[in-house]
Amino acid sequence: MDSVTATAPTVITLAPNCSLSRRGAGLFLLTVSLPPLGMSVWMTAQGFWPVLPFAGLELALLAWALRLSMARARNLQVIRIDDARIEIETRHGAEVDTMVFTRHWAQVKLRRARTPWHPSQLMIQSHGRACEVGSFMTEAARGSLARRLSGLVGRVNESPPLGRPDCNIKV
Repeated sequence: MDSVTATAPTVITLAPNCSLSRRGAGLFLLTVSLPPLGMSVWMTAQGFWPVLPFAGLELALLAWALRLSMARARNLQVIRIDDARIEIETRHGAEVDTMVFTRHWAQVKLRRARTPWHPSQLMIQSHGRACEVGSFMTEAARGSLARRLSGLVGRVNESPPLGRPDCNIKV
């Protein structure tokens, strides 16, 4: 009696490398804010009062940019590849989007940028649908991931055996 044994799915987790903690971000903002605020208060005391609102606007913009950067830490992509399918779960904060492809028909494409100052795009596609993977990664890391995914997914009509079950990539 033949029994078909299913291998454990290969899971690749992609997350941006955001090493700054909330406390560190607060300390950074405080440290950067003190000199301009001190100077603008001194200028206001000298009679140059319009300086204070512009300093406040500048620091508010810095706080907004820092908050956007910190929100990036919650982004995550999980790629699950088993014998039959590829599932890509993309999280942007609380929003979760999932795409599923049949592994046998899927293709991994690394599209080079048309201009040198734009990043390449790593796509998994099948039957007219496509999903970009690792958009936050460096070019070298994206190329390495493309080679790894190509080895796992194979070409169309080809499904190579799955190797190591887990892989976590933090970029």
